[in-house]
Amino acid sequence: MTQPFHLAIPVDDLDKARAFYGDLLGFKQGRSDTQWIDWDMYGHQLVTHCVKRMPTPPEYNSVDGHNVPVPHFGVVLTMADWQQLADRLVAAKVEFVIEPYIRFKGQAGEQATLFFKDPAGNALEFKAFKDMGQLFAVD
Repeated sequence: MTQPFHLAIPVDDLDKARAFYGDLLGFKQGRSDTQWIDWDMYGHQLVTHCVKRMPTPPEYNSVDGHNVPVPHFGVVLTMADWQQLADRLVAAKVEFVIEPYIRFKGQAGEQATLFFKDPAGNALEFKAFKDMGQLFAVD
């Protein structure tokens, strides 16, 4: 079994974080306090910590002809779960940084990917591989 990761990120409004991560993305809420909320992010622990001022916005790097925000985080999903999430985000009219598409088509590591930001400006990427064995493929 793969061990779950723990990631703590800044947000500037816990109510907006609750609506985004809980209502929109469907993450189950765990423990919380007046300054933070734990989320079950596909079996991983994501914590949104409320801060007075957000850090510097992300910069961008070119990947497969798209400007990818750095830093970003997310989860590698099954193709079915990725498609379900993509459909939910499109239906909710989420503004994408990079709309859902197939990256590295016909190459090693071909993957479905999408990017968007939470209300605090944190960039998220969710991806899926037709063949999970291609996760770290180089050729």
